[in-house]
Amino acid sequence: MSQEDGLKKVISHAKEYGFVFPSSEIYDGLSAAYDYGQLGSELKNNIKNYWWTAMVRMNDNIVGIDAAIFMHPKTWKASGHVDAFNDPLIDNKDSKKRYRADVLIEDHIAKIDKKIDKDVAKGLKRFGDSFNEAEFRATNTNVLRRQKTIDDINDRFKDAMNGENLDAVKALIEELEIVCPVSGSKNWTDVRQFNLMFNTELGAVSGDAGIIYLRPETAQGIFVNFLNVQKSGRMKLPFGIAQIGKAFRNEIIARQFIFRMREFEQMEMQFFVKPGTQAEWYEHWKAERKKWHASLGLGDENYRFHDHIKLAHYADAACDIEFNFPMGFKELEGVHSRTDFDLKSHEEHSGKKLRFFDPETKESFVPYVVETSIGLDRMFLAVLSNAYREEDLGEGNTRTVLKVPYALAPVKVAILPLVKKDGLPEKAEEILKILRINHNVQYDAKDGIGRRYRRQDAIGTPLCITIDHDSLEDNAVTVRERDGMTQERIAISDLASYVDARVSMATLFS
Repeated sequence: MSQEDGLKKVISHAKEYGFVFPSSEIYDGLSAAYDYGQLGSELKNNIKNYWWTAMVRMNDNIVGIDAAIFMHPKTWKASGHVDAFNDPLIDNKDSKKRYRADVLIEDHIAKIDKKIDKDVAKGLKRFGDSFNEAEFRATNTNVLRRQKTIDDINDRFKDAMNGENLDAVKALIEELEIVCPVSGSKNWTDVRQFNLMFNTELGAVSGDAGIIYLRPETAQGIFVNFLNVQKSGRMKLPFGIAQIGKAFRNEIIARQFIFRMREFEQMEMQFFVKPGTQAEWYEHWKAERKKWHASLGLGDENYRFHDHIKLAHYADAACDIEFNFPMGFKELEGVHSRTDFDLKSHEEHSGKKLRFFDPETKESFVPYVVETSIGLDRMFLAVLSNAYREEDLGEGNTRTVLKVPYALAPVKVAILPLVKKDGLPEKAEEILKILRINHNVQYDAKDGIGRRYRRQDAIGTPLCITIDHDSLEDNAVTVRERDGMTQERIAISDLASYVDARVSMATLFS
């Protein structure tokens, strides 16, 4: 299955089973906007809960806030978003379509990456079990040549952007002979910058004086509340402030389902430390975020971790955590050592001191910050796409199953009375009341038991509980497990503890 076909199947499945719908679909939809359905909102909330539990509840020195989406416009001047939050855009004169120049170059690089993957696949086929992929990538002539091409393109693009040389960006696109995906022509306009922030007007004031922005990130809400949290919570360094919230970016090219949208949600934590200790805390949070991802069991081979060589002007270290999405490896999370740039900039623009006073050393200083930032929608897509399977069960039987980590599954348990009579529905209702206090439980009595199993497999339900006529006599039920399709007879009195041990959030921290 090609990457494109894989993504299409995930999108189709997500809509069919109530995970994600196109926004405003009855009006033919709105580009790059999606609604989370009844199962999607459950999965999304479970991901949030896992992140919040790991980040806030499991750390004595991290607290959470929920800052407003609207902020004083000077916030975005101080953060640099007003002057520098831009994308390089280019138009094709024949198709009249507009593109991000960096995305065109990124797609060109992806094609070279695919050629490298083909070289590696050939090596594996040739050498079999003795194949050493790392050594092959480090020594194969074709791989090294292609990788050098990629590195040269990246270096030239970064140099052009760092030097604000948009002519050089256009020259690179022309030299690489990149064509418009629609017209197939190379008839490009000049490259120009476009600010990504949405703006609106506040209250009755119109014109420039009333302009306010939808926040393009959640981090600034944490920085401007640094002193409020520190003083009201009597926080001592090092400490962190976490937040989950919506952000908005006027992406010209928003695509690949929920991977890149104009309205999205972030899970961020800013960790404030004493200057000089940021390097050790940066390594600490890299390791902690790796553990958080590993606990989900999505496969070590689906992650790539690499440190940035060229850094943003405010950072002294940065790392991307990339995931193997249906469209290839893409950034899922970032860990950044942001130095004291943000707090100092807000000090300068607000005229307020944003410092920490250490009563032991009698020092007053601006803390440094280590940031972890993950896209909630991207994490949702990572979980959903990784979970999607089409399995051949033999003898012409197949099933579509979502192997979502049990603790994240939108429905944890399905209650299935074998028939809709003879007291079985009443017994099922009793079990439903016991389990739904702690878990999202679904009752299903329609169709044969086999078809009901398949429906629950398709939405990722870990456990199906079947109530049969024997249940009325022995007070036991048959529990069917999703992944192995194994069945086990369990006493009703033991069900609550049995289910908790397999699907509760605690299993991710054991």
